[in-house]
Amino acid sequence: MKDMVDELPGLAKVRTRFLEMLVDRQALIAEHALSAWEGETLDDINGNLEAAKAILHQIAGTAGSLGFTDLGVAARACEGEVIAHLEGPDADLAICPGEIIYHMDLFVKQCEETLSTLT
Repeated sequence: MKDMVDELPGLAKVRTRFLEMLVDRQALIAEHALSAWEGETLDDINGNLEAAKAILHQIAGTAGSLGFTDLGVAARACEGEVIAHLEGPDADLAICPGEIIYHMDLFVKQCEETLSTLT
């Protein structure tokens, strides 16, 4: 798929922009994860999880079509973890499950790996 993506006219610019934005997005996801983990109130925790979920959703929706299938799948899986918590029985408790932080950390590392292989 990546080869096909590279052949489409004008898509190289979109792909480059996606990667540029990925640098900022991965940092934001890491910040939101840390803030959720350290949050003391339900609003702090769930607000940061919602913000991270929105960024993950953007990445999941774009990555695959630009040739980054594994990254898109990982973003969707991480987003699913957050959704499961926010819609689950513990959503009204001021807690941030460690499993979500673990998955976000893995995703941020995958972003780093993706970016490092392209530079």
